[in-house]
Amino acid sequence: MSASRLPGKVLMDVEGAPALERLVRRLDRAHRLDAIVLATTTNPADDPLAEWAEARRLPCYRGSEDDVLDRVVEAQRMMGSEIVVEVCGDTPLLDPRVIDAAVTRYLEGGVDVVSNTARLTWPQGIDAQVFAFGALDKVARTQSDPAVREHVSLYFYEHPEIYRIHHLAAPEAETRPGLRLQLDYAEDLELIRAVYAGLEPTYGDGFGVREVLDLIARQPEIAALNADCEEKAAR
Repeated sequence: MSASRLPGKVLMDVEGAPALERLVRRLDRAHRLDAIVLATTTNPADDPLAEWAEARRLPCYRGSEDDVLDRVVEAQRMMGSEIVVEVCGDTPLLDPRVIDAAVTRYLEGGVDVVSNTARLTWPQGIDAQVFAFGALDKVARTQSDPAVREHVSLYFYEHPEIYRIHHLAAPEAETRPGLRLQLDYAEDLELIRAVYAGLEPTYGDGFGVREVLDLIARQPEIAALNADCEEKAAR
């Protein structure tokens, strides 16, 4: 709730529902997820998030505001997780089919991490990262680098000599890495609201990346709403 660029963003209204509710509804459509846990902070500013989760009967863990890695690890420990699917709370247009594809590839074996975030092919905000809880727990126990503590999975990508990483790529029809579909700025919120306004009457929460790109092809002014916004680098 204390996001520097858009405070309170995850509970902002998106066509009649909080952005975080939009995300959770989409995660509920993923067939390969067993459970969802919200990892938030002990900062009193995040009390509304905990209250929202309780009202929705969504598991919630509250931990350090600065040590995001520890917060995520302890949330997963609380859930008894063996495999972690990490998503950010500011991705209300996330596609559950991409989540399922990432988990399926991980379960096929031969890799330590499946991700579509280090080498972008889908639009920004269609994120999926899958890895073993044990691997993340070891990073949390052995690494003190502030950037690693803030960016949960960063250590994996910075050490390809240790971890076998499969970079999941979008099909050609869904490839558009320059498009922002995540929520960091007021302009992002305008775009996300426009997408839901354009697609929810037909699909409910059941639309994915392809439907979003089709909508933008018909109404290119939507993509222009946040075209000047930039993502903050991990380092």
